[in-house]
Amino acid sequence: MKDQQLREQTPSCAGCGVTLQTENSEKPGFLPEASLQRDPVICQRCFRIKHYNEASSVALDQDDFLRLLGSIGTTNSLVVHIVDLYDFEGSLISGLQRFVGNNPVLLVVNKIDLLPKGMNVNRIRNWVQRAAKAQGLRTVDVIMCSAKRNMGFEHVIEALEQHRGDRDIYVVGATNVGKSTLINRLIRDYSNMERELTTSRYPGTTLDAVYIPLDDGKSIIDTPGIVYSSRMTEVVPRSFLGSLLPDKPIKPLVYQLNEQQTLFIGSLARFDFVEGERQSFTLYISNALHVHRTKMERADELYEEHKGELLGAPSRDELASIPEWTRHSLRVKPGEKQDVFIAGLGWIQVNGLRGALIDVYAPKGVKVLLRDSMI
Repeated sequence: MKDQQLREQTPSCAGCGVTLQTENSEKPGFLPEASLQRDPVICQRCFRIKHYNEASSVALDQDDFLRLLGSIGTTNSLVVHIVDLYDFEGSLISGLQRFVGNNPVLLVVNKIDLLPKGMNVNRIRNWVQRAAKAQGLRTVDVIMCSAKRNMGFEHVIEALEQHRGDRDIYVVGATNVGKSTLINRLIRDYSNMERELTTSRYPGTTLDAVYIPLDDGKSIIDTPGIVYSSRMTEVVPRSFLGSLLPDKPIKPLVYQLNEQQTLFIGSLARFDFVEGERQSFTLYISNALHVHRTKMERADELYEEHKGELLGAPSRDELASIPEWTRHSLRVKPGEKQDVFIAGLGWIQVNGLRGALIDVYAPKGVKVLLRDSMI
């Protein structure tokens, strides 16, 4: 009787969309029976995220997620794919075109507020267009914005009005790209609903599809964020995300290096300039992370003695839960301007044009690659 009443009155959490239940606190959607009187009704997990900035480790079953994403291709919808500018290759959904079928895709690039001051946004937009095309994604438009700072959001609305027609809007993206923040803006602009989705720094905040009715009878459908284990944000302890994810404009760090010199990025990653003429490297990472320079010949010993301490966070205890490092050997060809990209962490721009041989050490499974320079 209690569950029947729950299904009739509050079928899903207003914050994350998961089906609510009062029986098992270890499963998604749990809330105490007394909380049924709240308006809006949200699950215990969303309540804790919203009021105490904490999160449990509840996650959506991967098979359920793939079924949810795969169903988009059978609908008549505008697909809004939100990516994180600072984690472009890490947050772009691989093979999205296969899932969405013939539905048009609007690429919304979030977090431009983190760009260093003076950056040419149009030039970066052109870079995004080229990178998306190289990944096999066909887009009707690319919009640069910051949902958090309300920058460029009018362009998102204009693009939706231009490309939506009489379609529903499916919003897709990886975890932690600012999807729920952007949808909360859409709710305020497009709908007379009073509820908001739960937003936080924690991956996987939205656990099930959330349907937001629009005035014309169509809906905005927020889908769960895809959890890509190839991103640094997915392998570090949740308590460390505040340091890993920048929340204000990044101040680039420039280092002049001779060959056989090493940079440690906190205790999370290691960058070795193995071979090449003396040149500068620019780091685009959260300014909460500590960078330490040393000689390659001392790097192994230094790491073992000072990881989690002199080298910076995460702590030794936190590092115990992070996979061991894997080495990635990368060669920058002479005459090419390239970035060394580390998914979920940021990138290092190689400024010289004489070429370089570089080794990067990052937790096993984290994506590391060379790409054309963004900036």
